[in-house]
Amino acid sequence: MDQKILDVQSLHKHYGKGDNITKALNGLSFQVLPGEFLGIMGSSGSGKTTLLNCIATTVQPTEGRILLKGENLSEFKGRKLAAYRGNRIGYLFQNFELLDNLTGMENIMLPLSIHNIPENEGKARLKELADYLEIRDVLNKFPGQMSGGQKQRVAAARALILRPEIVLADEPTGALDSKNARTLMDKLSGLNEEYGTTILLVTHDSNAASYCSRILFIQDGVIFHELRRRIPDESRQGFYERIIDVMAQLGGGNANVL
Repeated sequence: MDQKILDVQSLHKHYGKGDNITKALNGLSFQVLPGEFLGIMGSSGSGKTTLLNCIATTVQPTEGRILLKGENLSEFKGRKLAAYRGNRIGYLFQNFELLDNLTGMENIMLPLSIHNIPENEGKARLKELADYLEIRDVLNKFPGQMSGGQKQRVAAARALILRPEIVLADEPTGALDSKNARTLMDKLSGLNEEYGTTILLVTHDSNAASYCSRILFIQDGVIFHELRRRIPDESRQGFYERIIDVMAQLGGGNANVL
């Protein structure tokens, strides 16, 4: 029995033609197990967001395959593709991507109306997420009335309301201060540990990455290093220090490497 939830095989994504080709991904391969909290780190232009967009099927790879529980994403068409994008993955963006003319509740509930989830079921899911993410007090507010941290937790609820198999988080702490970033990462970590939510986190923030169980460092479209947290013996602080060590060994520090 195949235990992998995601299997990325020799993934290439090239932009341009002839002498002007940019290889955003250059033969990337890795696997993700159900319930894993995987971090993806690398410098700007290393291919991190392109990878997430390929998994989200908003970008088509030039070569290679992405298998979800053994099914090739490139073969998903029509309703199956819509169901995959809507139900099986949740996407958390750096800049929230909330609709300004909808309240927090309306933003969160929007995917439910699109995918015909019964009203009573939707309300039960909303209550559970609002309580867990501590956003009940902003459900009737518009995004312009919320702090950055509140917006991102509302966005997290929207990404989770359909109970996706995988959450793709693209720099979710990038627009937050350190306190709100820590709150968000605590909540995502709790979802991973308590509910078994599989999370792929793209980040340049070593603090955010220290919440992960494994980190892939990407450079020039390929994996050049991997770290695993020694669970349960290794503290998050200890893992953070090893992340910093990798950065130092790679000769860069934050500015050049991550």
